[in-house]
Amino acid sequence: MIISRTAATFPPPVMEARRWLDGITHPDDRPLINVSQAAPVDPPPQELRQAMADAALNNDDAHLYGPVLGLPELRSELARQTASHYAGKISAAQTCITAGCNQAFAAAIATLCTDGDEVILPTPWYFNHKMWLDMSGVRSVALPAGADMLPDPAQAAALITDKTRAIALVTPNNPTGVEYPADLLQAFFDLARQHGIALIVDETYRDFDSRSGPPHALFQDPDWQDTLIHLYSFSKAYRLTGHRVGAMIASEERLSEVEKFLDTVAICPGQMGQHAALWGMQNLKQWLAGEREEILARRAAITENLPKLTAKGWRLLGLGGYFAYMHHPFAQSSAQLAPALVKSASVLCLPGTMFYPEGTRDGDTQLRIAFANLDAAGISVLFDRLAALQAP
Repeated sequence: MIISRTAATFPPPVMEARRWLDGITHPDDRPLINVSQAAPVDPPPQELRQAMADAALNNDDAHLYGPVLGLPELRSELARQTASHYAGKISAAQTCITAGCNQAFAAAIATLCTDGDEVILPTPWYFNHKMWLDMSGVRSVALPAGADMLPDPAQAAALITDKTRAIALVTPNNPTGVEYPADLLQAFFDLARQHGIALIVDETYRDFDSRSGPPHALFQDPDWQDTLIHLYSFSKAYRLTGHRVGAMIASEERLSEVEKFLDTVAICPGQMGQHAALWGMQNLKQWLAGEREEILARRAAITENLPKLTAKGWRLLGLGGYFAYMHHPFAQSSAQLAPALVKSASVLCLPGTMFYPEGTRDGDTQLRIAFANLDAAGISVLFDRLAALQAP
């Protein structure tokens, strides 16, 4: 039997979870709380939408194919702001724009791997990374995180073989929310360089990191480009999820290979989203700072409401970015508990089993709460509902 590339992996978890809602009616006094997906549901701010409308009406080029690696102005602005943020040195020629951050990861893997190669992923992992590796014929090598939800470079070193091409990290992490310390990222960078492999660092949620200043010093290394592949997304920062605008920062030599992939898959990133991202970077610094403060306030609300759950045996395993990663107290696996919550509590969240290799039990006691679309009052209601759950 011939097995296709797509048959090599599992169905999209968020889409699977949405199907749990089919046929379910929620009481008027208990509307659905959807904490399943880490994406803002509000539209971009009015002034950004106006800038997009102006570009659509007045910039004829915005409706044509653009450069494969993205608008030069956006690449330059991204290089400038990223270099400033990390106190490093980055050129526009070392940046490219992609149709979302997932495409940036896919492009990076295409430049690194062939059938039978290996990439090390900490678990719990971001499932779209795992899915792309499956469909690329690349083996995902699981690196279990510790009790603090942080991966161990020494354990990663023991997993490196002659087929290992990269280590892929996400910080602030999806699904756990944990912010990786700078010295941990440096240790992984040094490990990757020592073995001549790439370190992929996905910082989709960097705009909502609770720390001030550079979250790491990797870009301060004068030769960072020999090891580091940095991924970023404009989707969360400027509420542009539907416009699919991501980015990669890497060596010029790698981007010449990336160009082959991007030209074949999409020809160019969507023009309107790129113009929006550029306008946002140039004009919405204070607005974005306010968005960050709001996310940090919601993070604080998680902490404030946590005693409601700890009294019932729940534990908080990780918190940051858009996520609270929880340990539930029930004997039932999260794979059964999560869909049951839709009926019993009108809560849609993802089970930890979706973030681990099939057949492992590590995720049975874990749930991911994506809280970015809940204000403090909504978080309080969510925790009240979870605290009221009875053992099935």
